[in-house]
Amino acid sequence: MGKLRQEDHSRLSNTFIYPHNSTTKPRRQNLLTYWFSKPFRLMIISLRKLRGKPEVISRGIAVGVFAGCFPFLGFQSILGIILATLVRGSKLSAIAGTWISNPLTYVPIFFLNFKVGQWLLGGETSFNPDSTDSLESFLALGPKLVITLIVGCFVVGAISGILSYFASLYILKRSRRSKIKR
Repeated sequence: MGKLRQEDHSRLSNTFIYPHNSTTKPRRQNLLTYWFSKPFRLMIISLRKLRGKPEVISRGIAVGVFAGCFPFLGFQSILGIILATLVRGSKLSAIAGTWISNPLTYVPIFFLNFKVGQWLLGGETSFNPDSTDSLESFLALGPKLVITLIVGCFVVGAISGILSYFASLYILKRSRRSKIKR
């Protein structure tokens, strides 16, 4: 194969770090924007490569996002596949939709779901570790906390699923139209 020249090695590393359409190094702000937007760009590229009708793929994404809003860690993908089967959506895109909740987003999503559940149920269910004197007092809070969280998950998941359906349908139809024009 041969050795890479020094210029080739630096060019290869630059294409890994910087956007491919840029010949100059971007400013720091652009570099941060590039790295934070990379997962979204990769997801859109992946969606464009999926085969099938845009409606089927979008239904899969929608039920995947819905399932991803629930706190069933490890079972969200299974729930997404089951729901995708019920609505005749893409199972692969349903699995991808569940990735909305990952180790970086668990806490904000579940906090939002809990607050929405509190708002809808009208109760002030709060968990304060100092107020639980014993295991019995903690277990007494359990059902109320779980019901509040599940109600919030259902509402936030439904809204997120509907929004993701229309957003992914728009993106898929637009990208396929532009592909046909080319």
